[in-house]
Amino acid sequence: MLKIKKSILAFIIATAGFFSCKQSSNSKKDIIETKVSDSIKNINNKNTFNDKDIYTKYKYADSAGKNILIKNGFPRGGLKYTDKNGDQYSYAVFWTQITNETDNPIELTMDFPLNAYEVPSLPDKYYKILIPNDTMTLEKFPLFLYGLTNLESYLDNNIHKSASLNRTINSRESNGFYIVILCLTEGAHGTMRTELSVKGKNLFYEIKVDGSRNNGKSSNKKINCGSINLKN
Repeated sequence: MLKIKKSILAFIIATAGFFSCKQSSNSKKDIIETKVSDSIKNINNKNTFNDKDIYTKYKYADSAGKNILIKNGFPRGGLKYTDKNGDQYSYAVFWTQITNETDNPIELTMDFPLNAYEVPSLPDKYYKILIPNDTMTLEKFPLFLYGLTNLESYLDNNIHKSASLNRTINSRESNGFYIVILCLTEGAHGTMRTELSVKGKNLFYEIKVDGSRNNGKSSNKKINCGSINLKN
C-alpha cells in the first residue's frame, strides 16, 4: 500500500470561459526542481518551473520509503471543435506528470468509459474524456496547448470512443501525458480543474466544475480510471 501526502499549490494561469482560471492572492514564488527530458530518458537533465504552474501535487511512498510523485497541471484551451455530426464542443487540455523515485518500474493503466461524467447543466449529455498518445514534457510546457499537436485530427477519429493509456515508467524516470476534456458548447459554463490521484493501487481522476461565477451548476466527479502497480 502506498502512503499519501497531498499539497495544493498556488496558481496563476489565465484561460477564457468554461476552462478559466482564478488568480490566488497567496501565490507562492518557490521553484520546484523536477527531472524530465524531451525523451524522458535523461533523468539527470534537470528543469525548473514555478509552483503556480501546478494545480496539485501528490507524494506516495512504497514499503521502502521511496516516492512516487504525481503533478497535475492547469487547463489550456477554451477553444471550439465541431465534430462530423455538426455538434460544437468547447475543450481544454490538461497534463499530468508521474515521477518514479522507487527502485522498481511502475506499470500505469488508465481507462475512461464513454459516459463517465454527466454535464451538470445538460442531463443525459456527458463530457468527452480523451487521452492522446503523445508524451508531455517540460520542454513543451510553454507551447500552445502544452505542445499537443494534430489535435483536430485526433478528435475527428476518437471523440466518440472510450479512452485508454498504458505506460511503464522505469525506476528514477518520469513520464507525462495529456488529457483532453470536451463539453457541448451550450453546457460549457464555469471553471474546471482536474487531478489524478492514487488510493491503494487504484487510480482516480477527479473533475471539478465551479459554476458559481457564471450562475451555473457546480459539481465534481471522482472517476475510478485504472491502476498503478510496482513491478518487482
